[in-house]
Amino acid sequence: MSRLAVIGGGSWGTALALALAPKYDSVRLWVFEPYLADTINRARINDVFLPGFNLPATIEAGTRLDWAVDSADTVLGVMPSHHARSIYTQLAPHAAPDMLFVSATKGLEPDSLLRISEVIHDVLKPRFEARIGVLSGPTFAREIARGEPAAIVISSLDADLARTIQHRFAGPSFRLYTNSDPVGVEIGAALKNVIAIAAGVCAGLGLGANTMAALITRGLAEITRLAVAAGGSARTLAGLAGLGDLVLTCNGELSRNRTVGYQLGQGKSLSEILGGMRMVAEGVQTTSAAVALAARLGVEVPIATQMHAVLYQDKSPKAALRDLMERSLKEE
Repeated sequence: MSRLAVIGGGSWGTALALALAPKYDSVRLWVFEPYLADTINRARINDVFLPGFNLPATIEAGTRLDWAVDSADTVLGVMPSHHARSIYTQLAPHAAPDMLFVSATKGLEPDSLLRISEVIHDVLKPRFEARIGVLSGPTFAREIARGEPAAIVISSLDADLARTIQHRFAGPSFRLYTNSDPVGVEIGAALKNVIAIAAGVCAGLGLGANTMAALITRGLAEITRLAVAAGGSARTLAGLAGLGDLVLTCNGELSRNRTVGYQLGQGKSLSEILGGMRMVAEGVQTTSAAVALAARLGVEVPIATQMHAVLYQDKSPKAALRDLMERSLKEE
């Protein structure tokens, strides 16, 4: 019996469980909230994070990590980045060396600045050398849940693992490409959320297509610089996990990070915005981690730096935009 454990019952985790259910005999979805597990099992719907989609009987929900990963051949992590270490630490005693670990979390660990695949390796290494892949690309949860065609990347230093997950996860509306650069993929996945906040700010200020095109292009350059300095490949950032995800998140109205930026541009405070959100906007915390990582690696990240000032130093969006435009002139 093939069994998938999905660790994280937010919109993205639930959408992935729904999309991958036809590929597995059993999908166990770990959620934090007992009432949500009960609702999913009883009513066959995640009415909190992904309302409107009926879940098949092969998806079971529960709140115990030992139950979720029991006999699983693939463990798919979809928790917020700031909870990753804690959850994998609780999961570790129940993990087995033959399990494949796939991270679909898009962020960096706040204090250590580690990528999430590094966190998994760090937690599991005392017990065994985990086989780890990273799943990323231009995907909104609701569109995946609707079965709309999408393309995504599975990246790993282990080529056999990447190919195995490619075949296990791929379906008529879910196309996977393998990639051997998890550094570039994870940096791209994390930093695009920061640029998406900036894109939302521009939209909130009423700015048009010229500004957005410039922001996306220079944002991609910024992400690429950081990824390459961290050991990734510039080529990765020109693909689905870089440019593709960046374009989607900066322009799509389903983007939580863009929504945060839009409301900032409209004059709302960060505390007011986050107080009205049930789901995590990863870019808010990632902005601090990105600026810190860039400082560690000696990389210039002007957009992320200005977003950090807007988010955490009460800088006005208009002042941040002005300071970006008035930086010293450079060659592209």
